[in-house]
Amino acid sequence: ENPGRSRVTRLFPPSVVMAPKAAAKAKIKVAPKAKGKKKAKMEIPPPRIKVSPKAKGKKKAKAEMAFPKIKRAPKAKGKKKAKAGKNLNAAFPRFRTASEMYKHIRKITSPGGDYTVRNFVGVIKDISVQSSVVETELFPKGALDFYTKKNMGWEYTQQEYDEWFKPERGGDQGDYRDGMQEKLANVIDCLRTEPRSKRAVIPIPFAAEGSKTVNWQDQGQTKCCRELYLYIEDDLLKCTGVLRMQNASIFPKNIHFFATLLDHVSKELKLPVGEYTHFITNLCHDRSAVSC
Repeated sequence: ENPGRSRVTRLFPPSVVMAPKAAAKAKIKVAPKAKGKKKAKMEIPPPRIKVSPKAKGKKKAKAEMAFPKIKRAPKAKGKKKAKAGKNLNAAFPRFRTASEMYKHIRKITSPGGDYTVRNFVGVIKDISVQSSVVETELFPKGALDFYTKKNMGWEYTQQEYDEWFKPERGGDQGDYRDGMQEKLANVIDCLRTEPRSKRAVIPIPFAAEGSKTVNWQDQGQTKCCRELYLYIEDDLLKCTGVLRMQNASIFPKNIHFFATLLDHVSKELKLPVGEYTHFITNLCHDRSAVSC
C-alpha cells in the first residue's frame, strides 16, 4: 500500500506544483493570446459593422418596399370613411338626455324676457321616448302625450283636447300636424329604398302652400321647427333638427314629439335610434320674448 501511496504522492504533488506554473503560463502566455484573440475578435466586428449597414440597408429596402403598403392603408381607411362618413357634431356640446339639455338651455336663458341666445347647437345621445319625457308645470305627462299625438297626425279625442290644449303651450307656431303622415311615409320609403340617401327630410312649414307666400305676421307660417333631417349612420337612425325659434319652456313638447317621430320611423326601418342634433337659431327663456 505504501508504494501505491508514494506513487500517488509522486503523481499529484508535481501536478499541484505544475498547476500554478500552468496557471501562470496560462496567465502570461495564454491570456495575452486570449487578449490577442479578443483583439482579433475586436478587429472582426468592423466588417460586421460594415455589413450591418448593408443589412440595415436591406431593411431600409424592405421598408421602402413596405412604404406603398403604408400609403395604401390610408386609402383603405378612406374607403371606410366614405361608407360611414364623418359627423362633425362630435365638437358640439353633448347631453346624455333631453332633461340635461333642458336644464342647460333654461340656465343660459335665465335673464328672461327678450334675452336671446343665437345659434345654439347641442347633441342628445339618448333620444329614446322614455328618456325624452321632460315633465314641467307647463307640460305634465298628459300634455306631452296629447301634443305629440296631435303633431304626429294621430287621432285624439275632444276630451283630450279640452283638457290639455292651451295657447301658452304653443298655438299655430307649434302645430306640425298637417300632412305629417304623408311626410313620414315619404321618409320611410326614402331610407328603405336608399339607406344612403340625404333626401329624408320632414319639412314643417308651408305644408299646403309655397314659400313665396311667406308672411312674418302669420304664425301658421313662422313655425318654430323648420325641418327634420333623418339619415342612417353607423347602422343607426339619426336626426338633425333645425329650429327658427326655441322657447326653453316649450322644449319639453318639441323633444317629446321628435323622439316619438324617430321611434316610429326606426320601427318601420327596423333600425335602432342613434343621437339627435338640435340646431336653434333663436333661443329664449319663454314666450315673453318679442316677436318669437
